[in-house]
Amino acid sequence: MMTDPVRGGRRRLDRVLSEDYLEGLESLPLEEVRRLRLEAQQEEADLSYIRRLLQGRIDIVRAELVRRGKEGEHGSVVDQLPEILADDQPLRSSSARHITVQPSRVDEHRREVEKLVADVGISDVTSQSDDQLRAALEVLAQHERRVSRTRQAVQRVTDACNAEIARRYRDGEASVDDLLRDPS
Repeated sequence: MMTDPVRGGRRRLDRVLSEDYLEGLESLPLEEVRRLRLEAQQEEADLSYIRRLLQGRIDIVRAELVRRGKEGEHGSVVDQLPEILADDQPLRSSSARHITVQPSRVDEHRREVEKLVADVGISDVTSQSDDQLRAALEVLAQHERRVSRTRQAVQRVTDACNAEIARRYRDGEASVDDLLRDPS
């Protein structure tokens, strides 16, 4: 899956997670620190989007396995989709952060997850055996964990940029007045 960082790679993810991304952060101009933060925030938004797509697929597979395990249950997992995909799922632990940017490359991310679903053969969960669904669930969960680890690494970069910006305001190196100043 494309969400693994590559040392020396050219993608935004590779840059954000490179060892030298935050090098000299305290001496960079404030606008450059903000640019680095925005780049990391954008990557976090993309990773969050991929993660949510994977979690949705995981939820569907789990719901189908639960549905099959209930005596006399004849409904369809499709009938349960609004409930399955609701954001108020108590089973999911949340590491949600307020993200101020929208995911970029949405179509690319969706294709990536759809390819993974096709690779594990669960585009139609009702046609799979319980063993096939459990195997697919494990593959999806592994990918979700990998995306989550990468997202957490990106969040640490964002946090470092936020801390540097806050330090500058706290220490008087930056001023709110600068933000309000007319750029013309």
